Amino acid sequence: MTVWGMILGAYPRSRLARYTLRDRERGILDYTQYTSRLLMIHSEIIGVQKAHGLPVVVDGMVDWHDIFRPFIKRWKNVSIDGLLRYFDNNFFYRIPVFTGEPDPLEPVWLPRIRQFKNLAEPSSLKIVLPGPFTFVNLSQNASDLSKTELAESITSILKSEIELVKEESVFIQVDEPLVGDRRLSKEEVEEYLDYWNEIASLSSENSAIAIYFDVPRKEVFDIVLESKFKYVSVDVIDSKRRAIELLEKTGLPGHVPVLGIVDARRIHEDSLDDELLTMIKKLSKESHEIVLTTTTWLDLIPYTYALKKTKILSKFVDIVSEKIGLEKRILWR
Repeated sequence: MTVWGMILGAYPRSRLARYTLRDRERGILDYTQYTSRLLMIHSEIIGVQKAHGLPVVVDGMVDWHDIFRPFIKRWKNVSIDGLLRYFDNNFFYRIPVFTGEPDPLEPVWLPRIRQFKNLAEPSSLKIVLPGPFTFVNLSQNASDLSKTELAESITSILKSEIELVKEESVFIQVDEPLVGDRRLSKEEVEEYLDYWNEIASLSSENSAIAIYFDVPRKEVFDIVLESKFKYVSVDVIDSKRRAIELLEKTGLPGHVPVLGIVDARRIHEDSLDDELLTMIKKLSKESHEIVLTTTTWLDLIPYTYALKKTKILSKFVDIVSEKIGLEKRILWR
């Protein structure tokens, strides 16, 4: 049995990253200067994760304004509207507005994988995709498409992103933070199970679904457990008692647990207490593999704290390995 760690998503922007994006918008940097600086910035973030022994790394994604923007910028028949608060965070996203069937002009992830794959070795790169449930329900549909038709179109495009990179030995993560909304009914989520399975079936051994910001209701989580994703990520810290109770009731049968135990929304020091260790030990008896991660993306806290959180995650992997007797995994593949 093994344990390993990975960062769930994007890093915050360092001062250099903020200035780079600002100077590009103002026309101070040309395209070559801009991409050169971004390469340096992302290389540093990849290097930090490798230095802390994480076998799966993100490229940093500091040029992403939110989880949707990189995709809608490259799709026809979709624009952006006003700002809306992104869940209960001090963070806002531009609302995608669909005016017709989305049609991709170019891929988001293939160029990034080609650029960063060698830098990441021997670790593997991870691609992060906004899940169809969250994408559809946090967007505005101003087209003639039904909600189902829009979900089908988005799913098809997300699948094409995976098809283009699945030979590159990457880890694939589909983010569905909205699934954690406690107001959701089972029926609202159930109709998306087929879309999830279409995505997961393209890369069943290295695909994950990530739910964060809150803990799903049991009947909703049961739908997630029916999916074909090998890895299921749960935010354990934001609603710790509910998360532990849910995992005690359901377990993660047929899936590898990805446990968000490093708080990515707050800058306080994290602790791996006995209650968390007991939960991890119990789950390790049901799965050959345990993955530790951050509760959400790190881009909600300052850059220096994100670096500290990366170190803490690595430390927690060492503690779990030692106290529970799991082998620490250095290479994912």
